[in-house]
Amino acid sequence: MQNIKFHNNVEMPLVGLGVYKIEDEMMDQVIESAYANGYRHFDTAQMYHNEKSLGRACKRLNVPREELLITTKIDNLNQGYEKTLKSFKQSCQDLQVDYVDQLLIHWPGQNPQRTAETWKAFEKLYEERLVRVIGLSNFTLKHIAIIEKTGNIKPMSNQIERNPLITQSELIPALQTKNIVPIAWAPLRRGNFLSDVIIKIAEKYNKTPAQIVLRWNIESNVIVIPRSKNPIRQSENMEIFDFELTESEIEAINALHTGERTSFDPVTFDF
Repeated sequence: MQNIKFHNNVEMPLVGLGVYKIEDEMMDQVIESAYANGYRHFDTAQMYHNEKSLGRACKRLNVPREELLITTKIDNLNQGYEKTLKSFKQSCQDLQVDYVDQLLIHWPGQNPQRTAETWKAFEKLYEERLVRVIGLSNFTLKHIAIIEKTGNIKPMSNQIERNPLITQSELIPALQTKNIVPIAWAPLRRGNFLSDVIIKIAEKYNKTPAQIVLRWNIESNVIVIPRSKNPIRQSENMEIFDFELTESEIEAINALHTGERTSFDPVTFDF
Protein backbone atom coordinates (compact mmCIF):
# COMPACT_ATOMS: atom_id res chain seq x y z
CA MET A 1 0.00 0.00 0.00
CA GLN A 2 1.16 3.51 -0.79
CA ASN A 3 0.14 6.60 1.14
CA ILE A 4 -0.48 10.19 0.18
CA LYS A 5 0.26 13.17 2.42
CA PHE A 6 -2.11 16.07 3.04
CA HIS A 7 -0.75 19.60 3.44
CA ASN A 8 -0.87 19.23 7.25
CA ASN A 9 1.40 16.13 6.96
CA VAL A 10 -1.31 13.59 7.87
CA GLU A 11 -1.08 10.55 5.60
CA MET A 12 -3.77 8.23 4.23
CA PRO A 13 -3.62 5.16 1.99
CA LEU A 14 -4.27 5.64 -1.71
CA VAL A 15 -6.95 2.92 -1.49
CA GLY A 16 -9.79 2.91 1.02
CA LEU A 17 -13.18 1.23 1.26
CA GLY A 18 -16.42 3.07 0.66
CA VAL A 19 -19.41 1.76 2.61
CA TYR A 20 -22.20 3.49 0.70
CA LYS A 21 -25.28 1.24 0.67
CA ILE A 22 -23.63 -1.40 2.89
CA GLU A 23 -26.55 -2.72 4.92
CA ASP A 24 -26.46 -3.11 8.69
CA GLU A 25 -26.56 -6.90 8.55
CA MET A 26 -23.61 -7.00 6.13
CA MET A 27 -21.31 -4.43 7.71
CA ASP A 28 -19.50 -6.68 10.21
CA GLN A 29 -18.61 -9.19 7.51
CA VAL A 30 -17.60 -6.50 4.99
CA ILE A 31 -15.29 -4.68 7.40
CA GLU A 32 -13.77 -7.89 8.75
CA SER A 33 -12.86 -9.13 5.27
CA ALA A 34 -11.68 -5.67 4.21
CA TYR A 35 -9.37 -5.38 7.22
CA ALA A 36 -7.98 -8.86 6.49
CA ASN A 37 -7.31 -7.70 2.92
CA GLY A 38 -5.31 -4.70 4.11
CA TYR A 39 -7.85 -1.88 4.18
CA ARG A 40 -7.41 0.64 6.96
CA HIS A 41 -9.45 3.59 5.65
CA PHE A 42 -13.25 3.35 5.76
CA ASP A 43 -15.41 6.05 4.19
CA THR A 44 -19.01 6.71 5.30
CA ALA A 45 -21.36 9.70 5.63
CA GLN A 46 -24.26 10.87 7.73
CA MET A 47 -26.34 10.62 4.56
CA TYR A 48 -25.59 6.87 4.27
CA HIS A 49 -27.33 6.13 7.59
CA ASN A 50 -24.77 3.45 8.48
CA GLU A 51 -22.34 5.20 10.83
CA LYS A 52 -23.61 3.06 13.72
CA SER A 53 -23.02 -0.11 11.72
CA LEU A 54 -19.52 0.95 10.75
CA GLY A 55 -18.70 1.96 14.31
CA ARG A 56 -19.84 -1.41 15.62
CA ALA A 57 -17.94 -3.30 12.92
CA CYS A 58 -14.71 -1.40 13.60
CA LYS A 59 -15.04 -2.07 17.33
CA ARG A 60 -15.46 -5.77 16.60
CA LEU A 61 -12.05 -5.80 14.91
CA ASN A 62 -10.56 -5.23 18.36
CA VAL A 63 -7.56 -3.32 17.03
CA PRO A 64 -6.03 -0.04 18.27
CA ARG A 65 -8.01 3.01 17.17
CA GLU A 66 -4.95 4.55 15.52
CA GLU A 67 -4.78 1.63 13.08
CA LEU A 68 -8.04 2.74 11.47
CA LEU A 69 -8.82 5.84 9.44
CA ILE A 70 -12.46 6.87 9.40
CA THR A 71 -14.03 9.43 7.10
CA THR A 72 -17.53 10.80 7.44
CA LYS A 73 -19.41 13.68 5.83
CA ILE A 74 -21.81 16.29 7.16
CA ASP A 75 -25.27 15.81 5.68
CA ASN A 76 -26.70 18.66 3.63
CA LEU A 77 -29.49 19.33 6.13
CA ASN A 78 -26.94 19.44 8.97
CA GLN A 79 -24.86 22.24 7.47
CA GLY A 80 -24.45 25.57 9.23
CA TYR A 81 -22.25 26.33 12.23
CA GLU A 82 -24.30 25.01 15.16
CA LYS A 83 -25.93 22.14 13.28
CA THR A 84 -22.55 20.96 12.03
CA LEU A 85 -21.11 20.86 15.54
CA LYS A 86 -24.18 19.09 16.93
CA SER A 87 -24.35 16.49 14.16
CA PHE A 88 -20.61 15.85 14.34
CA LYS A 89 -20.97 15.00 18.02
CA GLN A 90 -23.73 12.53 17.10
CA SER A 91 -21.54 11.02 14.37
CA CYS A 92 -18.76 10.41 16.87
CA GLN A 93 -21.22 8.68 19.20
CA ASP A 94 -22.55 6.53 16.38
CA LEU A 95 -19.04 5.67 15.14
CA GLN A 96 -17.90 5.02 18.73
CA VAL A 97 -14.86 7.26 18.33
CA ASP A 98 -13.35 10.24 20.14
CA TYR A 99 -12.14 11.79 16.89
CA VAL A 100 -12.65 11.41 13.14
CA ASP A 101 -9.72 11.12 10.77
CA GLN A 102 -11.36 13.02 7.93
CA LEU A 103 -14.50 15.17 7.90
CA LEU A 104 -16.01 16.44 4.65
CA ILE A 105 -18.81 18.82 3.65
CA HIS A 106 -20.89 16.40 1.59
CA TRP A 107 -22.25 18.86 -1.03
CA PRO A 108 -21.62 22.58 -1.50
CA GLY A 109 -25.03 23.72 -2.71
CA GLN A 110 -25.51 27.33 -3.81
CA ASN A 111 -25.55 29.21 -0.49
CA PRO A 112 -22.13 30.84 0.14
CA GLN A 113 -23.00 31.90 3.69
CA ARG A 114 -24.00 28.35 4.65
CA THR A 115 -20.77 27.01 3.21
CA ALA A 116 -18.70 29.59 5.09
CA GLU A 117 -20.48 28.88 8.39
CA THR A 118 -20.07 25.13 7.98
CA TRP A 119 -16.35 25.57 7.31
CA LYS A 120 -15.98 27.72 10.42
CA ALA A 121 -17.36 24.77 12.40
CA PHE A 122 -14.87 22.49 10.65
CA GLU A 123 -12.02 24.80 11.65
CA LYS A 124 -13.17 24.72 15.28
CA LEU A 125 -13.27 20.91 15.26
CA TYR A 126 -9.83 20.77 13.66
CA GLU A 127 -8.33 23.21 16.15
CA GLU A 128 -9.81 21.15 18.99
CA ARG A 129 -8.13 18.07 17.48
CA LEU A 130 -11.43 16.27 17.04
CA VAL A 131 -10.71 15.91 13.31
CA ARG A 132 -7.33 15.22 11.72
CA VAL A 133 -8.20 16.22 8.14
CA ILE A 134 -10.92 18.67 7.09
CA GLY A 135 -12.05 18.69 3.52
CA LEU A 136 -14.79 18.91 0.95
CA SER A 137 -16.90 16.71 -1.28
CA ASN A 138 -18.27 17.58 -4.71
CA PHE A 139 -16.86 21.11 -4.58
CA THR A 140 -16.06 23.05 -7.73
CA LEU A 141 -13.38 25.75 -7.87
CA LYS A 142 -16.16 28.35 -7.51
CA HIS A 143 -17.29 26.75 -4.25
CA ILE A 144 -13.72 26.38 -2.99
CA ALA A 145 -13.18 30.10 -3.58
CA ILE A 146 -15.81 30.82 -0.91
CA ILE A 147 -13.72 29.00 1.69
CA GLU A 148 -10.50 30.57 0.46
CA LYS A 149 -12.08 34.00 0.92
CA THR A 150 -13.77 33.47 4.29
CA GLY A 151 -11.83 30.68 6.02
CA ASN A 152 -8.57 30.56 7.94
CA ILE A 153 -7.57 26.96 7.21
CA LYS A 154 -7.14 25.70 3.67
CA PRO A 155 -9.14 22.57 2.71
CA MET A 156 -7.01 19.44 2.68
CA SER A 157 -9.09 17.23 0.38
CA ASN A 158 -11.97 17.23 -2.11
CA GLN A 159 -13.87 14.04 -2.82
CA ILE A 160 -15.32 14.12 -6.32
CA GLU A 161 -16.93 11.76 -8.80
CA ARG A 162 -14.09 10.55 -10.99
CA ASN A 163 -14.03 7.64 -13.42
CA PRO A 164 -13.30 7.13 -17.13
CA LEU A 165 -16.56 8.84 -18.15
CA ILE A 166 -15.94 11.91 -16.00
CA THR A 167 -12.20 12.40 -15.81
CA GLN A 168 -12.17 15.80 -14.07
CA SER A 169 -9.14 16.67 -16.21
CA GLU A 170 -9.30 20.38 -15.34
CA LEU A 171 -10.39 20.17 -11.70
CA ILE A 172 -7.81 17.63 -10.50
CA PRO A 173 -4.69 19.58 -11.54
CA ALA A 174 -6.24 22.75 -10.12
CA LEU A 175 -6.83 21.02 -6.78
CA GLN A 176 -3.30 19.68 -6.69
CA THR A 177 -1.91 23.13 -7.44
CA LYS A 178 -3.76 24.29 -4.31
CA ASN A 179 -2.37 21.30 -2.32
CA ILE A 180 -5.87 19.85 -2.01
CA VAL A 181 -5.80 16.07 -2.35
CA PRO A 182 -8.42 14.72 -4.81
CA ILE A 183 -10.38 11.63 -3.78
CA ALA A 184 -12.42 9.65 -6.29
CA TRP A 185 -15.86 8.43 -5.27
CA ALA A 186 -17.56 5.91 -7.57
CA PRO A 187 -14.16 5.26 -9.21
CA LEU A 188 -15.61 2.11 -10.79
CA ARG A 189 -18.84 3.86 -11.76
CA ARG A 190 -20.76 1.37 -9.63
CA GLY A 191 -19.68 -1.42 -11.96
CA ASN A 192 -20.67 0.34 -15.18
CA PHE A 193 -17.36 1.42 -16.67
CA LEU A 194 -16.34 -1.22 -19.20
CA SER A 195 -15.03 -0.36 -22.66
CA ASP A 196 -12.93 -2.11 -25.27
CA VAL A 197 -10.08 0.24 -24.41
CA ILE A 198 -10.03 -0.80 -20.75
CA ILE A 199 -10.52 -4.51 -21.53
CA LYS A 200 -7.58 -4.47 -23.94
CA ILE A 201 -5.29 -2.80 -21.37
CA ALA A 202 -6.43 -5.27 -18.70
CA GLU A 203 -5.53 -8.21 -20.92
CA LYS A 204 -2.05 -6.78 -21.51
CA TYR A 205 -1.26 -6.64 -17.78
CA ASN A 206 -3.25 -9.74 -16.80
CA LYS A 207 -5.38 -7.55 -14.54
CA THR A 208 -9.10 -6.99 -14.16
CA PRO A 209 -10.68 -3.94 -15.81
CA ALA A 210 -11.43 -2.62 -12.32
CA GLN A 211 -7.74 -2.82 -11.41
CA ILE A 212 -6.87 -0.83 -14.54
CA VAL A 213 -9.32 1.94 -13.67
CA LEU A 214 -8.12 2.13 -10.07
CA ARG A 215 -4.51 2.23 -11.23
CA TRP A 216 -5.40 5.02 -13.67
CA ASN A 217 -6.65 7.03 -10.69
CA ILE A 218 -3.73 6.53 -8.35
CA GLU A 219 -1.19 7.31 -11.07
CA SER A 220 -2.67 10.80 -10.96
CA ASN A 221 -2.25 10.82 -7.14
CA VAL A 222 -5.99 10.47 -6.65
CA ILE A 223 -7.17 8.47 -3.62
CA VAL A 224 -9.78 5.84 -4.51
CA ILE A 225 -12.53 4.47 -2.26
CA PRO A 226 -14.14 1.61 -4.23
CA ARG A 227 -17.10 -0.11 -2.59
CA SER A 228 -17.23 -3.91 -2.50
CA LYS A 229 -18.88 -6.48 -0.27
CA ASN A 230 -17.04 -9.33 -1.98
CA PRO A 231 -13.76 -10.37 -0.26
CA ILE A 232 -12.25 -11.46 -3.58
CA ARG A 233 -13.03 -8.11 -5.20
CA GLN A 234 -11.76 -6.31 -2.11
CA SER A 235 -8.46 -8.13 -2.49
CA GLU A 236 -8.27 -7.45 -6.23
CA ASN A 237 -8.88 -3.75 -5.68
CA MET A 238 -5.77 -3.62 -3.49
CA GLU A 239 -3.53 -5.40 -6.00
CA ILE A 240 -2.74 -2.37 -8.12
CA PHE A 241 0.76 -1.45 -6.99
CA ASP A 242 2.76 -3.98 -9.03
CA PHE A 243 2.39 -2.41 -12.48
CA GLU A 244 2.28 0.98 -14.19
CA LEU A 245 0.28 2.24 -17.14
CA THR A 246 2.02 3.92 -20.05
CA GLU A 247 1.31 7.53 -20.91
CA SER A 248 -0.52 6.47 -24.06
CA GLU A 249 -2.73 4.10 -22.06
CA ILE A 250 -3.60 6.87 -19.61
CA GLU A 251 -4.45 9.14 -22.53
CA ALA A 252 -6.62 6.42 -24.07
CA ILE A 253 -8.62 6.12 -20.85
CA ASN A 254 -8.86 9.91 -20.57
CA ALA A 255 -10.35 9.96 -24.07
CA LEU A 256 -13.35 7.95 -22.82
CA HIS A 257 -14.64 11.08 -21.06
CA THR A 258 -18.24 12.02 -21.84
CA GLY A 259 -19.03 14.10 -18.75
CA GLU A 260 -21.85 11.75 -17.77
CA ARG A 261 -22.43 11.71 -14.02
CA THR A 262 -24.08 9.12 -11.78
CA SER A 263 -25.38 11.76 -9.37
CA PHE A 264 -26.06 15.49 -9.07
CA ASP A 265 -24.09 18.16 -10.89
CA PRO A 266 -22.55 20.34 -8.14
CA VAL A 267 -22.60 23.33 -10.47
CA THR A 268 -26.40 23.48 -10.21
CA PHE A 269 -27.44 21.20 -7.31
CA ASP A 270 -28.89 22.88 -4.24
CA PHE A 271 -30.82 21.86 -1.13
